[in-house]
Amino acid sequence: MMKTSTTTTRPPTDLVETAFTVNGEEMCLALDPRESLLDVLRERLVLTGTKKGCDQGQCGACTVHIDGRRVVSCLTPAVQVAGQDVMTIEGVAAPDGTLHPLQQAFVDCDALQCGYCTPGQVMSGLACLAEGHTETDGDIREYMSGNLCRCGAYVGITAAIRRVADQTKQSEV
Repeated sequence: MMKTSTTTTRPPTDLVETAFTVNGEEMCLALDPRESLLDVLRERLVLTGTKKGCDQGQCGACTVHIDGRRVVSCLTPAVQVAGQDVMTIEGVAAPDGTLHPLQQAFVDCDALQCGYCTPGQVMSGLACLAEGHTETDGDIREYMSGNLCRCGAYVGITAAIRRVADQTKQSEV
């Protein structure tokens, strides 16, 4: 007679102490190495502005900045941000609630409809501006192509980024 084993294999439960900054606030969390940054932001830190869209890195709804560079947080293991600065949409407006010029331009240019993609669009738009991909509307559209909008607010999104880029150029003169 053959014996069968009743033991089951379990996933590793080793948590990793991870220290990083989110929107200027220092965090130290015990993280499962398999947790995505998106899930940690939304579920552990209750920063729900960053949206879960496709959960496969294709829609851009979960875009955040890590040390000033845009990333899709659904594909970023949270333990990889150790020692780094994460900025979410909650960290964009001024502490007194005054909207960032790009956020205001989104409102003024009707660059949002349902609003689900807007946080990721704003975060990518900020990176587009910071990296200087605003010479032409075609440059803006190309840079923003990783962010999808099911409502089709692309014309307004491009106009909002263009407005802030033009304002920035004027203030530099």
